[in-house]
Amino acid sequence: MMKIKLRNKKRGGDYGNATGREARGTKSSRMSLNLEKMDLPPRPELFDFHGVSMIPCFTDNWENYQNFQARPDDILIATYPKAGKDLVDNLTTSPRLIKTHLPVQFVPKSFWEQNCRIVYVARNAKDNMVSFFHFDRMNKGEPDPGDWSSFFQRFLDGKMLFGSWYDHVNNWWKKKESYSNLHYMFFEDLVENTGQEIAKLCSFLGLSPSAEEVETLSSSVQFDNMKKDKMANYSTDPDMDFKISPFMRKGKVGDWKNHFTVAQNEAFDEDYKKKMTDPKLQFRTEV
Repeated sequence: MMKIKLRNKKRGGDYGNATGREARGTKSSRMSLNLEKMDLPPRPELFDFHGVSMIPCFTDNWENYQNFQARPDDILIATYPKAGKDLVDNLTTSPRLIKTHLPVQFVPKSFWEQNCRIVYVARNAKDNMVSFFHFDRMNKGEPDPGDWSSFFQRFLDGKMLFGSWYDHVNNWWKKKESYSNLHYMFFEDLVENTGQEIAKLCSFLGLSPSAEEVETLSSSVQFDNMKKDKMANYSTDPDMDFKISPFMRKGKVGDWKNHFTVAQNEAFDEDYKKKMTDPKLQFRTEV
């Protein structure tokens, strides 16, 4: 199984590689190297990229992204940042599993031409906002989130890395109408009934797992188990400051209630009604 992320690894270059930095220093500097005190570059700033807020590490290699050659058996896993579960990663499949946070209009055309299977995972905006906020606080490779109030407003304005949550979930939802090989999933459903959602996903992927395999998979993708898995929790990534917040924080539905003020919730709901006009696309903010 091959995993490819449609993202530029440039960000994790010089300052993310302790070995490379040590090789450039003296023996004494190698011995005294302290990863926690390493000087990191300033946080990147968002800029408009074809109508979507991005940062350079995701656009510097744009031509290669767009020229990526998909294979017919590739499986593309798409989510808005901080919205997905590594559910598909745990399936015993031989095709390449490719992850992306790209909005639908940025997906390389070869995926559509090859009629690849695509799994999109969406999470309700309120919890997604809270999770994104804490992620940006601890990830030094992301734009500075500022305080909660300013981040809240920026989320509503769509000035977020990879663009507006509203545009992201709505445009991927609309793509289902013209592209039948797209399976749209909801984070809340995964939390509430993991086994049922696994069954739906396996059916979409043409898999027939045994009851034992489904049970094992259901257990492995439970949040508490994934949080302990170093392959999933990014605990070794030098960009991330776990003293501020863990990469995998809570994974619950409804944590937004611990962050939204009454006034913010009212403002959010009013704004949400204006932007979410398709009655068939329904999100739950509690289960």
